[in-house]
Amino acid sequence: MAGDREYSATVSYSEIITIEPGKRGGKPCVRGLRITVYDVLEYLASGMSEEEILRDFPDLTSEDLRACLAFAADRERRFVTVPAG
Repeated sequence: MAGDREYSATVSYSEIITIEPGKRGGKPCVRGLRITVYDVLEYLASGMSEEEILRDFPDLTSEDLRACLAFAADRERRFVTVPAG
């Protein structure tokens, strides 16, 4: 159990994750910065803690990191698999 905390099933990332054709090849970025969602996910997957990421990238916030995770979760939810056969 998650303790006494309540967690929202969805985090609104629409104001945080931006896509601009001329920036980073049109990849989803954090607040128009040159830091992509993929960058953040890669840092987390490599074992960097939230604190380490925020220290190394002072333009980012905890909310930005959660928005990246929510964006990735939403894309995964929308991913359609084709049955084998």
